Amino acid sequence: MARGVRAKRATAVTDASIVRHSALRSSLGLVAAKAAQTGAGFAFWIVAARATSDREVGLTTAAVSAVMICTQLAVLGAGSAVIVSVGRGEPPARVLDAAFAIVGVAGTVLALGYLVLQSVVAPDTASASVLFWLTFLVAAVAGTLVIVLDQALVALGRGSSATLRYALGGGVSLAAAGLVAWRAHGASADVLMACWTLGTAVACVVGAVQLRRLVGYRPRPSLRSARGRPLLALGIPHQLLTLTERTPGLVLPLLLAHMVAPEAAAYWYPAWMMAWAAYTAPVLMGIVQFSEGVRDADRLVSTTWASLRWSLTVGGLAAAVLVLFAHPLLNLLGERYAESSAGALRWLAAGLVPYAVLQAYNAVCRASGRYAEAIVVGVALGTALCASALAAADRGATAMALAWLVVLSIGAVMVGLRLVAVLRRVTQDAP
Repeated sequence: MARGVRAKRATAVTDASIVRHSALRSSLGLVAAKAAQTGAGFAFWIVAARATSDREVGLTTAAVSAVMICTQLAVLGAGSAVIVSVGRGEPPARVLDAAFAIVGVAGTVLALGYLVLQSVVAPDTASASVLFWLTFLVAAVAGTLVIVLDQALVALGRGSSATLRYALGGGVSLAAAGLVAWRAHGASADVLMACWTLGTAVACVVGAVQLRRLVGYRPRPSLRSARGRPLLALGIPHQLLTLTERTPGLVLPLLLAHMVAPEAAAYWYPAWMMAWAAYTAPVLMGIVQFSEGVRDADRLVSTTWASLRWSLTVGGLAAAVLVLFAHPLLNLLGERYAESSAGALRWLAAGLVPYAVLQAYNAVCRASGRYAEAIVVGVALGTALCASALAAADRGATAMALAWLVVLSIGAVMVGLRLVAVLRRVTQDAP
């Protein structure tokens, strides 16, 4: 009887997933979702900057970066493993049960580990309040689950569903910050963190509801080794590659807050956050490119060039807006932010082109199993990016961004040449 129920459940999810949206629709839906999230996030930091001091804003940005690092570590490649497993025809329900269980436990452990480590290593910038610890923990776990939700729905051909959950999550977070700013000027970092966490939690809940309504999936997390081991074996190489992409941007605000000054992190983070809004186009196009490459390897070359064109088109439009309106956008946070970070934003926005090339290369390496090569390249490039930016930190955010752009461009030229060579080999090996 139990076997029959499990088989029926797996079949229901598989049948529902047959109604797939096109790769382009999924890509543009994800881009729209991230645009909504970034827009709400930018508005959140505008409210935060006017609700409290630069120091509290800097500490909050450092905490948010720490949460994002925890989520990137805790996901353990589960989202990529879901894409590969579902693309190979495995029952989605069984794969998702294992994925959600793994990342839930990992997110909890890593969040608690970070909080304890920060209290020991940097007690002067650590918060001992119960509110901060609770919201940090919730943000890390919910954020990790959202990453898996995003990639699971991409694998099931419903990536465009992300728009609703990110719009709702961002709106709730912004409304909470606005209420805090209205009721009490000079809010502490833990209160701002709680507002930011609320939006992440809402996005996670909405995503779970969508997964059930769109594909009939009901979460039943399982830590059985027979399910978890294959998922980890697939996912960890992918996650190591993802970490090389995301860690430099996430760890730099932490380094600035603890090694330079919280104010330095406060001035750098808004520029990086807005530039990341443009960078998400190639990131999300790369996820769909990877998913389609796993599902249909014969179209890897054509999918790669199409994804790169769309990355440059959509991301380039966003980057152009940032270059043209850098000063007025940052001025919304305050004149000191505009004076300190407008130049940095322009240089970072110009990095959209080399970043798109890097994402196309990484997506091809994921789809073709060239993990080791891409990981080595990513570690070397990420180390160089952080080192160059920190070396220029004493000259301000603009000098940091210029150093970042130079290193990223050099790296893009190298991986671009390698990308062309790999795609030529794929074409030659095709039957």
